[in-house]
Amino acid sequence: MKQLIIDRLDAFRAQMKKDGISAAIIPQTDAHLGEYIASHWQVRRWLSGFTGSAGTLVITPTEALLWTDSRYFLQAAQQLDGTSIKLMKEGLPDTPAITQWLVANMVKGQTVGIDGFLFPATDVDNLSHTLARHGLLLNTGFAPIDEIWTDRPELPADPVFIHDVKYAGRAATDKIHDVLAQTGQQGAESLLITDLAEIAWVLNIRSSDVKCTPVATAFLYLAPAGSTLFIKEEKVDDQVRGYLAENGVTTAPYNSITGFLESLPDNATVLFEPGRTSARLRDALGGRGISGSSPIAMLKAAKNQVQIKCTRHAMESDGVALVGAFMEIERRMREDIPITELDVADILTHFRSQQEGYFDASFDTIAGYEGHGAIVHYSATEDSSVRIEPHGLLLIDSGAQYLYGTTDITRTIAMGTPTEEERRDFTLVMKGHIALAQAIFPEGTRGGQLDVLARQFLWKEGLSYLHGTGHGVGQFLSVHEGPQSIRLNDVPYPLVPGMITSNEPGLYRADVHGIRCENLVLTIPAFTTEFGNFYRFETLTLFPFDRSLFDISIMTPEEINWVNGYHREVRSRLTPLLTPEQAEWLRIKTEEI
Repeated sequence: MKQLIIDRLDAFRAQMKKDGISAAIIPQTDAHLGEYIASHWQVRRWLSGFTGSAGTLVITPTEALLWTDSRYFLQAAQQLDGTSIKLMKEGLPDTPAITQWLVANMVKGQTVGIDGFLFPATDVDNLSHTLARHGLLLNTGFAPIDEIWTDRPELPADPVFIHDVKYAGRAATDKIHDVLAQTGQQGAESLLITDLAEIAWVLNIRSSDVKCTPVATAFLYLAPAGSTLFIKEEKVDDQVRGYLAENGVTTAPYNSITGFLESLPDNATVLFEPGRTSARLRDALGGRGISGSSPIAMLKAAKNQVQIKCTRHAMESDGVALVGAFMEIERRMREDIPITELDVADILTHFRSQQEGYFDASFDTIAGYEGHGAIVHYSATEDSSVRIEPHGLLLIDSGAQYLYGTTDITRTIAMGTPTEEERRDFTLVMKGHIALAQAIFPEGTRGGQLDVLARQFLWKEGLSYLHGTGHGVGQFLSVHEGPQSIRLNDVPYPLVPGMITSNEPGLYRADVHGIRCENLVLTIPAFTTEFGNFYRFETLTLFPFDRSLFDISIMTPEEINWVNGYHREVRSRLTPLLTPEQAEWLRIKTEEI
């Protein structure tokens, strides 16, 4: 595999030389600027061999470098070894940004090449200006991958299906009306939507084009006089075509989007979000484009009451599946039946697939035993998967897509008698988890203003973690959904009622263990005073934490009460859905600490 990567880089460099490109930037994204992408768009992975979901490759005639964040430092170091690709640890003080590196290592008059379909318009503008100040050029039409990736997968052709309003809560017609009304408030008549989850949400359609994310590969032009969905025609059957027509939407070939935008009347006004629309499509709009914010992001993030009810149902289904799965893991360990990290993922999939409405995993299961748990986004392979022994910690981060909701949960469990360090580390993480779960905050609060609640106990001990504390979660959509998040850097979107967000502080000791404790929480009203509206979180996830890992000597009575109260809620909600044997297992796992 290492030699194959070297050969691919050499072939890519040959294309660079042919087109006069001195440096090329290859991101991990698609023409929709998504995080989770179909096989057709896995260009960076194909060129580098690095399988992480975040990272950017830079190739020059003599060097290749890959920038990725702290979640993937260990994984990237392993996968890049022997490929000649240098790991650039993004976010560290001594690691230059990509543009800084380019400016420092290129000569005036040289050209940087990118595929303009794979970069947001704002990023391309910033890059172009920075390069120009240093006498460097930018070519946004450099897309030679088809020349060398001869067996590149085709665009997905999975069928589109209608997402029933009994799950969605609102008809597509109503959503389109609201979206266009907000589009008008920004001075535009129509809206260009490139984000796959936004298209799926507004039209109440789903597909399986992207692994673990039920979206259809398409572009959507939304307009009062009639809307157009740009999609592979074979994906849409007569039923779906009729449904779309009822909502004022016709279909057109996927690749006709640029020609369509270029042919719009000169007086057309089309709203687009420059940070989430590719430079190529922005350029196709020309003077017709009006830069603004997508009105869909906040509308989609604030779930309606039907969606919330369905998500609670999904949590119950997931909790039942997890009880069965964890009982099976314990049985195999007790009976000394070999079990590996890959086996854990298979067990989880097996039990979840037995639940009504199961569609897919919401992401690839992370089952990291001991040192592998310290690799934040570890993904076991046949080569890396290890047998789980009756000692140490096992971190399991997993989730499911049900027709009625999306789940995401992380539990860290002791495979034997935990050590003092394991219990202390776990409890410090849980203290932060509890503090965030109990937060009460005024209207307008952003996630960045709450993030310290989850980190404070670790920081006091000189410990930390580098990933975000919380991300938004869709409803039978992307497990990573914006616009809100809870993280160190400020994201300018408030937490509003109806938003579902993860609560997942962690701690990672390289080559020793990883700990992460994750539930999903729903923002709900708390109370109103003369100082305004205040909100709080309702914990949605239903599955116990490992009681053996709590060190109650460093916990307050309030923290202990929270754990016991949460476990009572889990037991109350799940017990009626379990077999007697499962109910007894859960009773033991939720006894008071």
